[in-house]
Amino acid sequence: MADDGMLLNFELPSDAFTPKPSQFKGGRWKDRLTARKSEEWGRSKAQERARGKTPNYGQVVSDEDELIHADAPAAKRVKTVDAGVARPSFPRPEPRAGGRPASQREALPKSTNGEVISSLFTYNPETRVPPSAPAEVNDIQIVPSNAPLSDELATFTNLGLSTTLASHLLNKMDIQAPTAIQRRSLQQLCAENRDAFIQAETGSGKTLAYLLPIVQRISAISKEMKAAGQGFNRKSGLFGMVLVPTRELAKQITAVLERLLSCCHWIVGGIVIGGESKSSEKARLRKGVNILVATPGRLVDHFDNTEVLDLSKVRWLVLDEGDRLMELGFDNDIQKIVSVLNLRSRKSQEVIIPGLPDRRTTILCSATIEADVERLKSIALKEAVLIAVESSDRTIGEGETVKKQEFSAPAQLKQSYAIVPAKQRLVTLVAVLRQAFKRKGMTAKCIVFMSCADSVDFHFEALANDPLETIPDATASDEIAVPKQSRTEKIPQGDTIAESRTQASAKSFSSVDNSVKLFRLHGSMQQATRTSTLKAFSACVVPAVLVCTDVASRGLDLPNVDLVIEYDPPFSREDHVHRIGRTARAGKDGRAMIFLQPGCEEAYVEVLAQGQPHTLTRHTGDELLKKGFAATSGVVVGREWEDRATDWQIGSERWAIESPKHLEQARRAYQSHIRAYTTHVAAERAIFDIKQLHLGHLAKAFALRDKPGSIRVPGSRPGKEATGKNSEARKKFAAKHAAKRTKDAAELDVPNTTDEREARKRMRVALRARGGASEFNLG
Repeated sequence: MADDGMLLNFELPSDAFTPKPSQFKGGRWKDRLTARKSEEWGRSKAQERARGKTPNYGQVVSDEDELIHADAPAAKRVKTVDAGVARPSFPRPEPRAGGRPASQREALPKSTNGEVISSLFTYNPETRVPPSAPAEVNDIQIVPSNAPLSDELATFTNLGLSTTLASHLLNKMDIQAPTAIQRRSLQQLCAENRDAFIQAETGSGKTLAYLLPIVQRISAISKEMKAAGQGFNRKSGLFGMVLVPTRELAKQITAVLERLLSCCHWIVGGIVIGGESKSSEKARLRKGVNILVATPGRLVDHFDNTEVLDLSKVRWLVLDEGDRLMELGFDNDIQKIVSVLNLRSRKSQEVIIPGLPDRRTTILCSATIEADVERLKSIALKEAVLIAVESSDRTIGEGETVKKQEFSAPAQLKQSYAIVPAKQRLVTLVAVLRQAFKRKGMTAKCIVFMSCADSVDFHFEALANDPLETIPDATASDEIAVPKQSRTEKIPQGDTIAESRTQASAKSFSSVDNSVKLFRLHGSMQQATRTSTLKAFSACVVPAVLVCTDVASRGLDLPNVDLVIEYDPPFSREDHVHRIGRTARAGKDGRAMIFLQPGCEEAYVEVLAQGQPHTLTRHTGDELLKKGFAATSGVVVGREWEDRATDWQIGSERWAIESPKHLEQARRAYQSHIRAYTTHVAAERAIFDIKQLHLGHLAKAFALRDKPGSIRVPGSRPGKEATGKNSEARKKFAAKHAAKRTKDAAELDVPNTTDEREARKRMRVALRARGGASEFNLG
């Protein structure tokens, strides 16, 4: 107020000091429009800063896009009493139950390079099922359900095998006694010529359950032929055939058969599978085989093109993993094989073979069989006998259906499930593997199942890298430009990782005292590479981890597997029982863990409980992270494990961003994972609902900082041209695209970024020693 009592009003309008819009003149209209929009954006940001709307460092401003502002001042450092070292402090926001509507939500600030850097421990969905009280520990020792029998009467000689074969099993193959399913199958198949089901748990010895009766019967036929003066050799005829769905299983069964036939050298086995030379297979068939292991597609091909293949003497047909054969679309091939066998078996024999049965015996075996009589008739089963451990043998008559049985796992298998938010999946997997291989001798071998081949390739590279060696520093260097996506229209599988790179050192979870080896395996690899990888993993004497798809889930007997991790849930519950069946085999102990996300996926626990496991333990993400990232001394101080887990995640993200090759792998793995997520069986799609999947949180599990809408990777899986049935077609395709792959590798520019990345690493190490701050200001 003035001296004369006059009231003065100095109130100014809100935009008094706001610079007026400039008038852009001259130049192109596009340049003027760009300049005007840039000025308007800067003016709006200035107004927000004046009103105090700019978030501080570490402040989460959106429950969907949790972005941490990269340009805000760093939080002050404080000294922690426990550790005695400087540690940052920033407010930890509490998660909100629900976000505001999009129209009312504040404008999301963006970092200058478009990256979204979110925290691992904020805005994670809460679990729907509260943790139950821990179950009481039962002191009763669980008896393995698939172990060899121990009673005196359960010997191979008492079950009908010859003394030569029984002594060979004992002395050469180190098999002391048969399992329960082997005893039942020997009693049935050695005595009668009737079709049969063989249904048993995984790891119970189903392969020998049907191979032993066939070898025993053929050996008896050879003795009768020699007694009749006819003689027996590899050209005496083809008597037994085994059909399997995968090439790896065919090779494994052939290896078991060769070991079994080493005591009966006059009986010769053979194998025909896709991916091998047909001319070599024809040469072996001309020489003659008595037992043939085959995949349906290649066998049908030989039916049409190999005249020397005589099927008139086939008396035993085995459909191993029969349900899987029909699931993979081999119905028509199996129907053709059965029809051809029926037709050619009527061919009159020039020389009567003594002891040869009058009719063919068809055997269907698997750990999971769900079929009615119509399905059984489609593969020519007539009055089949059910051979199972749980129930007594009984005849399946006309018009009667097989009672559907719930899947089961070995009794001694310890099962568990982990409720892990999408953002924490990758770092939790590392924590589990760290805990499993913490000390030498804790775990011999582990299998990690993924949903798709691209995911296998990315996680193989991610686990082979140690992000803690390259922890980034926000003040160490300028922002890293996100590499552009490849400009090629089609990127065949395998361009971002060499075909021969199937082994590496697991730096992410190896320790100084316990070095772990890492392997990868999926169906897009060449057959020779897949075979050599399985052989190397089986023969590995040091601790090892196999990252693979379901190509390794059926029938494969991989020795000394102590732990199975289902990182991606199986596509059906039958696939689940086959996956976990890779451990706890032949009476040995084993552990299995499956990763589930909070929300609708928690309903899958009811599906797991249908198998009636003796143990089904629940874990949370925080619990596993605390164990895996705790101090080496084992003493957990405060929330240090949280800082270590965050450091590992940030290092992994920077590792992916700095390399165009790894960024390409991460983006492709992310997209392929989402596509695979939609392929669950219809009965389980309500549990694995793609609409409930948080795509932004899931991107962090693939070390991505891109928004989901901006992750677009042009490319395709290998088509029929790349995976042609003959080697000539594959060579033609490879020569056609050799120059294109060279150009793609030049675009990725991996060698040029290596020196730059190493220089940046040295700079960060030097600045961190002086007290620099990381992206989360964690020190």
